[in-house]
Amino acid sequence: MADELVHYDVVGGTATITLDSPHNRNALSAQLRGELSSALATAAADDAVRVIVLTHTGPVFCAGMDLKEARGAGAGDQGVNEFPRILEQLWTSPKPVVARLAGPARAGGIGMVAACDIAVAVPEATFAFSEVRIGVVPAIISLTVLPRLNPRAAHELFLTGDTFDARRAVEIGLLNSAVPAEKLDAEVARYVKALAAGGPKALAETKALLSRPRPATPSEGFEDMLALSAKFFASDEGQEGILAFAQKRKPNWVPQD
Repeated sequence: MADELVHYDVVGGTATITLDSPHNRNALSAQLRGELSSALATAAADDAVRVIVLTHTGPVFCAGMDLKEARGAGAGDQGVNEFPRILEQLWTSPKPVVARLAGPARAGGIGMVAACDIAVAVPEATFAFSEVRIGVVPAIISLTVLPRLNPRAAHELFLTGDTFDARRAVEIGLLNSAVPAEKLDAEVARYVKALAAGGPKALAETKALLSRPRPATPSEGFEDMLALSAKFFASDEGQEGILAFAQKRKPNWVPQD
């Protein structure tokens, strides 16, 4: 559709979700939020999709909430009320999600980057938790951002609202890598290929594992983890992986080159 703000495309097991609202820097307007949530739900439910890539058109990845829509609205009518669903979809997606940034992210845009499993940006991309500078709190995004960030950096950047570059974003844990623009697509493709090599069910369960609270000691977790490990070793997917290793071939879930 010519007037859609989020495009959805699947090629070779990769679903690419593209934010296409450059006139407002891909701000999280009501229309964009609805279309993005729908695209994420479609990708999660499609067995043919192995990996999701979240990207954008225009010079900015995402500027955060649409402040024009927020102006004058009461607390119950703010678009931010719908935002947790999107962050939850990204964080809990059974398919790994890769964020591809060819430009800056601000506020809620950074929340989405942090909710993705892998994030790659160009060195020129900048970031800022700008909420405090307009008198609001980075509350919702804190739930995806704080698990990623170095605590000392989080205090500094949340409280000052200062802009920081992609190099520092890598250092503090927000990004996995920052590469020149001409290498951005190759870097994303490298991660996509590596992720698609994993078993679909194993990837989904591993994502869930990464989000679980850690037991106080390893001993407290061994019983549950033993049951999970044994279940997957005996599963159809695990047996196929073991057989493929023995036969020196790729498992049947790996996309064909």
